[in-house]
Amino acid sequence: MSKKILILPGDGIGPEIVTEAVKVLATLRDEQGLDIEMDEALVGGAAIDATGGPLPDATLDLAKEADAILLGAVGGHKWESLDISIRPEKGLLGLRSELNLFANLRPAILYPQLADASTLKPEVVSGLDIMIVRELTGGIYFGQPRGVRELDNGERQGYNTLVYSESEVDRIARVAFDIAMKRGKRLCSVDKANVLECTEMWREVVTKVAEEHPEVELSHMYVDNAAMQLVKWPKQFDVMVTTNMFGDILSDCAAMLTGSIGMLPSASLDENSKGMYEPIHGSAPDIAGQGVANPLATILSVAMMLRYSLDKPAMAERIEAAVNKVLDDGLRTPDIMSDGMTEVSCEGMGDAIVAVL
Repeated sequence: MSKKILILPGDGIGPEIVTEAVKVLATLRDEQGLDIEMDEALVGGAAIDATGGPLPDATLDLAKEADAILLGAVGGHKWESLDISIRPEKGLLGLRSELNLFANLRPAILYPQLADASTLKPEVVSGLDIMIVRELTGGIYFGQPRGVRELDNGERQGYNTLVYSESEVDRIARVAFDIAMKRGKRLCSVDKANVLECTEMWREVVTKVAEEHPEVELSHMYVDNAAMQLVKWPKQFDVMVTTNMFGDILSDCAAMLTGSIGMLPSASLDENSKGMYEPIHGSAPDIAGQGVANPLATILSVAMMLRYSLDKPAMAERIEAAVNKVLDDGLRTPDIMSDGMTEVSCEGMGDAIVAVL
């Protein structure tokens, strides 16, 4: 039976990069037997412009019916003046919450062809391969109460609530341990247990889950130290697991170790491995429409989709091999351009991947 893929181009460079990723999916469908059906819908700012809200009911219904979702990006300067409750990002948060996509997988891999693109010394980042497992539907981004209130003295006060239940920590820890078992069997749990009671409990729950995974070497690290260590000696890490906000920050830090945030995909999974797949770089409205965006993170997100939701690991490996081949051939979008390489457009990079496939 055909698998249903929902395509959500979104805002900014989203439509450009998703177009190239859809070319890859179409090639696998038409030439290599991938049995899929693709549908498209609105989300984020594009949905606000068309319907007045960032997550239309029609989009959510299609998302619930889909086996996997490919998202470009949401947000942009155009909608920043809107009330926070209806901004484009609420569409993304709504999808994560409504679909219970609690496990965010963010790999940070340095392709050897791009070692010179990193701002760190080659000996520090060469061979980098980290998987950050970020809890995605809890924590301070979703905690209640939240808002802005006026105090008795007339001063305004903003407040947000950091909250996790034991079951939320337990399930993300299990995902991280399972991934660690398939990799180097090392897991670092990142928290702020010396200051935040919520993450003190986080550490206790992760430690308890570790008892069921004696083959995995578990360590704990405060988030401020983890940020420093990512820059100092990132290859000490194999798998990292952390809270929603800490994971948001640390994964972007890890992304830049690889030379460009335009190279890194992500997966957001539910308990049954249904997932939403997207590049981690955002909508980049300053370069939207110029044809210079890097589509490789989105194309590599398709590879993650094939591996985690569609159970097609061989096809995932073909995409990853195609990316390596194109980089070996010296093709570069502007964000990863270096001397002696050949600069190509967003479309040109997508066409090159398809040609290799």
